[in-house]
Amino acid sequence: MQPNSDERLFATLIFVTSFFTTIIGPIVIWLVKRDSSHYVDYYGKEYFNFIISFFIYSVIAAFSMIILIGFILLPLIGLVAFVLTIIAAIKAYDGVYYRIPFTIRFFH
Repeated sequence: MQPNSDERLFATLIFVTSFFTTIIGPIVIWLVKRDSSHYVDYYGKEYFNFIISFFIYSVIAAFSMIILIGFILLPLIGLVAFVLTIIAAIKAYDGVYYRIPFTIRFFH
């Protein structure tokens, strides 16, 4: 079943609001709309899996600064997260169920 335009908009807003409020905006949208829309629920879970995964990667990169490779990894992780957020927002608006790469599945 294809998501309607409201569902696509709210799923997209989960990613767009993350640029201004990493957790508050997306969690409010997800908690308000998850029961009424499977599509928004899917993208809410996908977003929080993504954020938790990239937080873990960032912590590992920060610790690897001791051996200097973290100075390359940390900005790279930030850039990849930024690009993947934009791609996920576009896919959500297009009505596509998109799995964000490099994401550990904590929520199913």
